[in-house]
Amino acid sequence: MSDNNKNTLPARDEIDARYKWKLEDIYESDSQWEEDFKTVRRMAGEMTSFKGRLAGDMKTLLDCFKFSEKMLALNDKLFVYARMRRDENNSLSKYQALTDRAMALSTEVYASISFIDPEILSIDEELLKKSIDEIEGLSLYKHHISELLRQKKHILSDREEELLALSSEMADAPSDIFTMFNNADIKFGYIKDENGEEVEVTKGRYIKFLESKDRRVRQDAFRTLYTAYSSMINTLSSSLGSNIKKNRFYATVRKYDSSRSASLDSDNVPTSVYDNLIDTVNRNLPLLHRYLQLRKKALKLEQLHMYDLYVPIVEEPPKQIGYEDALEMVKKGLAPMGDCYLKDLESAFKSGWIDVFENQGKTSGAYSWGTHLTHPYVLLNYQGTINDVFTIAHEMGHAMHSYYTNKTQPYIYSEYKIFVAEVASTVNESLLINYLLSVTPDKRERAYLLNHYLEEFRGTLFRQTMFAEFEKTTHALIESGEALTAQEFCRIYRELNERYFGPEVVIDDEIAFEWARIPHFYSSFYVYKYATGISAAVSLSQQILKEGKPAVDRYTHFLKSGGSDYPLELLKKAGVDLSGPEPVEDAMKMFGAILDELEKLV
Repeated sequence: MSDNNKNTLPARDEIDARYKWKLEDIYESDSQWEEDFKTVRRMAGEMTSFKGRLAGDMKTLLDCFKFSEKMLALNDKLFVYARMRRDENNSLSKYQALTDRAMALSTEVYASISFIDPEILSIDEELLKKSIDEIEGLSLYKHHISELLRQKKHILSDREEELLALSSEMADAPSDIFTMFNNADIKFGYIKDENGEEVEVTKGRYIKFLESKDRRVRQDAFRTLYTAYSSMINTLSSSLGSNIKKNRFYATVRKYDSSRSASLDSDNVPTSVYDNLIDTVNRNLPLLHRYLQLRKKALKLEQLHMYDLYVPIVEEPPKQIGYEDALEMVKKGLAPMGDCYLKDLESAFKSGWIDVFENQGKTSGAYSWGTHLTHPYVLLNYQGTINDVFTIAHEMGHAMHSYYTNKTQPYIYSEYKIFVAEVASTVNESLLINYLLSVTPDKRERAYLLNHYLEEFRGTLFRQTMFAEFEKTTHALIESGEALTAQEFCRIYRELNERYFGPEVVIDDEIAFEWARIPHFYSSFYVYKYATGISAAVSLSQQILKEGKPAVDRYTHFLKSGGSDYPLELLKKAGVDLSGPEPVEDAMKMFGAILDELEKLV
């Protein structure tokens, strides 16, 4: 790698090849990409040969499944390659163009297969079930077909489905308008930083300001941000209210009793799972209040305000961790997963899966991605902090989940549901922190790690559940015929903050406007999956540490299962039953145990 001491970022070609992913494993050259592009476009045209024939011959249905899967797998490969090439350096117009072409092709591809599910649902159910058992090869699709039949009562006539499809662009208007407002139009103004210099408040800088040791900076950033949102609160209320009404419309049309039922049904998750989460977290709010009391004590504040919740109460250890050292830490942390997992992890580290360092034009942040036809990839922007080590463990959790699924499952089941998507990544983080705590004698480092873990709980389990309760309450009001004004949104959100944060925190007036800036509220009933995910992960990681091989075997089976069964069933087989409150209660006990130790150190 080029000299890290330079003030400017290195160009892509200055990064050592050892630290760059090998996209050549997908396509050795762009010309190969072009050949597959032509192939997929041709296949999309050929899909019409199956249209209108699926109900007449079950062998044709099987051939259609196989042909469409081949096309979809190649289409994924095209898109992933183009997008990841663009992510290497977003300023290169060549890969911007390739990405745009891949996106346009995907639209063609998915339009070409839109007839398949309605035609399957037109087939007599008894004939369909009989054929699954009788026709060789069709049994592979049993779960897929069963899922279609399960949701059949919510599928409308061809004409009605066509009208709903045509309405989708219009129905996306609330989300589109909010996205443009939130990412392009809103301006927050300026504050003075720690050095007294005027700096603009942006969404990217906001959390950094809230982490400032200078309380005046934190307060100014907080008030500046929410002043901007409050000035447009009636517009934002109309936008979010329209999104909730859109959800009600689609749920009613599809014969669901609520928007929440409609959303959760896509994962075959009963609303009781959602309610259990909210009820269990509410019963354990005194634990959060205790943590906030500790935060107030550690920061030596007479009053803890909403703008004091992100400033670190324990400083991050200043030492730089080399990338190779970070990989060793991750491997040692994941040792309880057993030799097979570690061998595959080691291979991943050495085989061009990971793009490590920042360079000019590279996409920020971190992610794991890939296709059914290739190994997974991980994008990092490694800086040498302990947080970066956790990021490696997190993203490799995603990558190994995809790797085992793709090795084991056919394309039709290679996508695991979002409900379980964060489980593997969080299991890895839990195992890593357990290892680091076992080898860290230094009290300050230990306190930092404990606080890091508690903040994960606060941000994921408590905060996302509060968001989930907000969504439940606001949707229920609309569905009961009540009006949701800006004042009502603010009242509901403020009362939730008062209950969740408790007597230890001054609930500043500005926080009542926070709902107006949360993009997840436009993907309704999504955030609860973060909270159930961390609960499942904590339980699984504890089973792995206590039971060893039996728990590892159950968990590895889960990693290999992809979308071959419903999420709740897959987790049950792994050892976690989210249909009851126990996993969330167990996560709360873990939070309490960590808090006990941190209270002694701070």
